[in-house]
Amino acid sequence: MATITLKGNTLQTAGELPEIGSKAPDFELVKKDLSTTTLKDFEGFNLILNIFPSVDTGICAASVREFNKQAASLTDTKVVCISRDLPFAQERFCGAEGIENVINLSDFRTGQFGKDYKVEMTSGPLKALHSRAIVVLDKEGTVRYTEQVPEIVQEPDYTAALNALK
Repeated sequence: MATITLKGNTLQTAGELPEIGSKAPDFELVKKDLSTTTLKDFEGFNLILNIFPSVDTGICAASVREFNKQAASLTDTKVVCISRDLPFAQERFCGAEGIENVINLSDFRTGQFGKDYKVEMTSGPLKALHSRAIVVLDKEGTVRYTEQVPEIVQEPDYTAALNALK
């Protein structure tokens, strides 16, 4: 288990993020139209997986905004924002904010993504939601960078995530 904090209070996650150099676990997540998508659907693209508890919190929203701004110039990379929010909440947020350069996907049905990527929080008030983490995959689905953000109310290292694919 990874140990993280929420405003200084210790929490646990389901484990450690996938190892750099390993093949990323497959996933099945829900799109805004309630259909599903898998890792295979992103074949041929680098992926930045921006994982967080809920788009309805300030830092999560800030990470979506920042990656949206940064992703506008990326041609062979997609930024995928993943939470357990309902797809309707994700879509409402992006519509209100004018966010068009990221893909929101939801793990609300099964929570399996959180278990497979070891980001499910297993203790504390946000138990069962995802921790704040970044996983960067190359075009072959190999993990090139990970960051388990140590404090939930802290933003991830955007520059390190973006530079992982250079």
